[in-house]
Amino acid sequence: MIACVPAAPGDAPLPAVGLVIVAHEPMASALYACGRHVFAGQSGVLIHDVGSADRPEDSEAAVRRLIDDADAGGGVLVLTDVLGATPSNVATRAAAAARAGGHEVNLVAGANMAMLLRAITYRNAPLREVARQAMAGARQAVLQVDDDIV
Repeated sequence: MIACVPAAPGDAPLPAVGLVIVAHEPMASALYACGRHVFAGQSGVLIHDVGSADRPEDSEAAVRRLIDDADAGGGVLVLTDVLGATPSNVATRAAAAARAGGHEVNLVAGANMAMLLRAITYRNAPLREVARQAMAGARQAVLQVDDDIV
């Protein structure tokens, strides 16, 4: 595991990375609720549930606004559930538009609870490190726990 390196004395702390969760309804809300259960009082984590009747253009605009709101100067990590599904496609287009508007944005698919908790834990690291840690947390959490299953 890679640990965050503390800032040298006199160095200003990095601004926290903003987090945006974009997923099939109600997964974004559920992940957010779980994250708040573990890390009470968490700020800078915004969500967008994509409903089955939602127009992709409307969701894309909403996610773009969330990226704007989440960026406090450290960039934004966007977590989405299933690569290639509507929430992922919406998040991809919104992230591209945000990058064109000057935001630093990383997008990671396969969102799960372990990924979110790791992203929250490392939010004060640089954006790329937060993305790496989130992906590592997700991978490390997927394992077989019962030897009887083949």
